[in-house]
Amino acid sequence: MTHQPDSPDTPDAWADQHEGRLAAMTEVAVAAGKHTLKYFRSDSLVVDAKSDESPVTIADREAEQLVRKLITAKFPTDTVQGEEFAEQTGTSRYRWVVDPIDGTKSFVCGVPLYSTLLALECDGHPLGGVIYIPASDEIIVAATRRGSWYRGSETDDWKRARVSEKTDIAEAVFVVSQVDSFAKRGNADAYQKLEKASWLTRSWGDGYGYMMVATGRADIMVDPICNAWDVAAILPIVVEAGGRFTDWKGVETCRGGDGVGTNGRLHDTVMNLLG
Repeated sequence: MTHQPDSPDTPDAWADQHEGRLAAMTEVAVAAGKHTLKYFRSDSLVVDAKSDESPVTIADREAEQLVRKLITAKFPTDTVQGEEFAEQTGTSRYRWVVDPIDGTKSFVCGVPLYSTLLALECDGHPLGGVIYIPASDEIIVAATRRGSWYRGSETDDWKRARVSEKTDIAEAVFVVSQVDSFAKRGNADAYQKLEKASWLTRSWGDGYGYMMVATGRADIMVDPICNAWDVAAILPIVVEAGGRFTDWKGVETCRGGDGVGTNGRLHDTVMNLLG
């Protein structure tokens, strides 16, 4: 999959097709993310277990329902795919992909690094993505051919997001969501190789880890196991910031079942270590 859909030749003509949805993308993600704060660090929060034993809360469900409501009100013929509910199939060329709380384990533990992720696709190609960190009010937004843009809070100015320029993995910061996920897919040795090769390893994972890569604060993020809603927003954000996002086979896709996001310069080295 290429990250640019078929479209008119000029960026302005391309943007005219999708501008309304791209503007809504940011508004909807922020609204959903802010809704989760209603339950963040709440003593009354109830945590349920899904069939795969991963946690889910009322905050996850309500935030995704809000996303679906807002999108359906503006674009009733669009498809919506999310983590918590069945796909809402539409008739248009557009599909929205939402993870209302990426990092639910962090959320239920009161760790402020969870995120709300929202992606927009057209004819199966990524058009844009948002990573919003509700607890810190950080946000990064990308649109194909428009770049990635970061804002530290509502009072800050938007700045162009850029990946790092590091070329030596021995100087790189490697981040991951959960270390044992490497072993769960039978690749524990891959984690050991990456940790040994990198300068620093930290578990600033989930959407926050990819935000770190896209803003040059980290250099490598690896997901041994992931779903489309975990990384659909990530692909355009990392690519438009000058990096690369692929699955473990090197294909630029959010539906490969795993993911690798880097500053681009280190991508081949990381892929070799993953085997």
